Amino acid sequence: MPKALSFATAFVYYFSNPKPQSYYDYTFRVAANVLRGRIGFAETPPSWLNEFVPLDGSYYSVFPLGSVISMMPFAVLKVAGLIVDMPAAVISALMAAAIAILLAAMSVRYNISASRRYVMVAGILFGTWMWTNLTMAGAWQLALGFAMIGELGAIYFTVYDRRPLLAGLFFALAFGNRTEIVLTAPIFLYLISRQPVAEVNIFPRETEKRVGDKTLKRSAVSGDPTGDAFAAPRFAKIRTIAAFCAVPFVLGVLTLVYNYVRFHSFTDFGYSRIPGVLAEPWYDHGIFSLYYIPRQMWEMLWRPWEVKTSFPYLMPNAFSSSILWSSPFLLSALRFGARDTRLKYAAWTAIIALCFLLWIHGNSGGWQFGYRYGMICLPWIFVVLLETAPKEIKLLEWAAYISSFAANAYATWLFHWTNYLKP
Repeated sequence: MPKALSFATAFVYYFSNPKPQSYYDYTFRVAANVLRGRIGFAETPPSWLNEFVPLDGSYYSVFPLGSVISMMPFAVLKVAGLIVDMPAAVISALMAAAIAILLAAMSVRYNISASRRYVMVAGILFGTWMWTNLTMAGAWQLALGFAMIGELGAIYFTVYDRRPLLAGLFFALAFGNRTEIVLTAPIFLYLISRQPVAEVNIFPRETEKRVGDKTLKRSAVSGDPTGDAFAAPRFAKIRTIAAFCAVPFVLGVLTLVYNYVRFHSFTDFGYSRIPGVLAEPWYDHGIFSLYYIPRQMWEMLWRPWEVKTSFPYLMPNAFSSSILWSSPFLLSALRFGARDTRLKYAAWTAIIALCFLLWIHGNSGGWQFGYRYGMICLPWIFVVLLETAPKEIKLLEWAAYISSFAANAYATWLFHWTNYLKP
């Protein structure tokens, strides 16, 4: 399944947009510049790259260090003279293929039918706003794609195939591209350090267990083991957490240094320094404010499509629209029950934490289909969907998936192949 699905996904994504936004190449330019030994640009950037910040005679990008590093493999090709422009469509297609592989790898860990597995994976790939937005393939959308790969890889190597160093590497990729993902670090630390699900009931409700000639005791109240026999597991837990944190810690330190070199402050990412950004009407209470929550909730969860008097009659607003209108199968995440209740609650905690930060941000994402920032919630939503999924797909659920595929195919056509929606 993974190979065929990833190839098909890459093929569809590559040809979904005949005019990808390769000219919005902030991170690609910066990565090539860094490879040449410079962080800032002495020359004035082109007019369409208006998010470069002028400071001390140079121009700096506000994208975090992780997003620049993510683009390094492609920037190497430019520095070597093999390419000239950012290969936006290729990068988008490769990202979609990687996401497909990780989604499929997670799905095979569950006892569900093959048809459900295929449909659930395809639902994320082709039944959500990810399809239209990732194939726009500007620097902002590609950063979200890298972040999704990072989250999925971190979840997979934390929950399903515990490899803490790899999990930490993927987590660094995630928050390196979307800084707000660092809020989920405590959730990953909990998941990476908890007892694997397969081992949870080794000693169910017992106070002691004979292993060889030793007796291992457990607290009757908390279930926590006591005694020297558990010293090794405790040390192993510390080692696991340290392995997970190694790469994120290094990237975090380097990001702070990168901020200081650019903006003379470890904690300044430069967003408020973009010329004119604070004068934009959606930032009337600053870049972040609790005042924005009701508006952003409406933009993300409820804003309906617009009815026109002429063809094509029904169109989404090109600056935001409800993810539930275009992806109704996501409502399945509200099902009760779970195979692993704690994992489900952890996933919901991550979703709520990420949404809170997205909702206190004044801008809903600019030119987009749906709510593009919400792409970073999709890996966790997929976990919830898997945890609560029945073995087979019911009739009503089929209808939800089919309507999701149709809505997102229609939106991709509107944005990329027609002139009905223009920036």
